[in-house]
Amino acid sequence: MKTALAAFFTGALFGIGLILSGMTNPAKVQGFLDLFGQWDPSLALVMGGAIIVGLFAFARGRRMQRSLLDLPMYALKKRHIDKRLVLGSLAFGVGWGLSGFCPGPAIVWLGTGDAKTAVFVLAMAGGMALFELLQPRAK
Repeated sequence: MKTALAAFFTGALFGIGLILSGMTNPAKVQGFLDLFGQWDPSLALVMGGAIIVGLFAFARGRRMQRSLLDLPMYALKKRHIDKRLVLGSLAFGVGWGLSGFCPGPAIVWLGTGDAKTAVFVLAMAGGMALFELLQPRAK
């Protein structure tokens, strides 16, 4: 139960942060990505703040065997850049640039009832499902 409550409050805090920072506004995100047009650098400050917080969190997490909720901590095993990572990053970036959404903000914005957001989230879920179907199973 405490894990579910922690997940709920963490997700709610993340969603509120996305709303307050403007990350759920596709026009603001696309303005940030429009480097050669009317560039809006404000989201760079949001990302910079997130990177700083993340650096401290990952540094602490590397030293921990168990989480604050007493769950096991898992480290990433792959540390090299390969073709799958590059292609996935490109697909993510193109989708982000065209739609103005990345997955977290899209799910938050879905609560507004916006039809375009619903289409995006359905397409995202479909892409995830297709990946799972086509992904060779690791032994």
